Amino acid sequence: MDVTDPLSHDELTYLLGLAFQLTHSEFVARVHAISPTDLRPVHAMLFQVLGQHGATSTELAARLGVTKQATGQILDFLERQGYVTREPHPEGGRRRLVMMTDKAVNHLKLAGGVLNELESELSDQLGQQNIDLLRQELVRLIRHLAGDTLPPLRPIW
Repeated sequence: MDVTDPLSHDELTYLLGLAFQLTHSEFVARVHAISPTDLRPVHAMLFQVLGQHGATSTELAARLGVTKQATGQILDFLERQGYVTREPHPEGGRRRLVMMTDKAVNHLKLAGGVLNELESELSDQLGQQNIDLLRQELVRLIRHLAGDTLPPLRPIW
């Protein structure tokens, strides 16, 4: 660690937040450069939660850590834009199962490629050993603080 860098004396939470913000902003900028879209980071997080099997809006709200009303508004937008559909739940009742469309899956594939490219560049610049160590230590920190029950990753709007 370069102790002459003023950042080396800053609080850990500040450094973690700044690292996330910078990495995430670079990722979002690259995705938008390849495929300009009306999607925001919260939408991609929702797609990650949906996965291949879908989820109800209540499940999405809990996993994203937002209100059911906010989730409903997000889903209304994504449905209008053709990224999700709401289908009858296989178990019946009034619940609806939210599913990604091919448009959403294609966006995730594109974003995944950008993310892999960004991580590869960081590995080239910082060294794969350092990236592996960083990942290990972040996992240790997360498990120390959260154990096996991970909290929702609150979206950046």
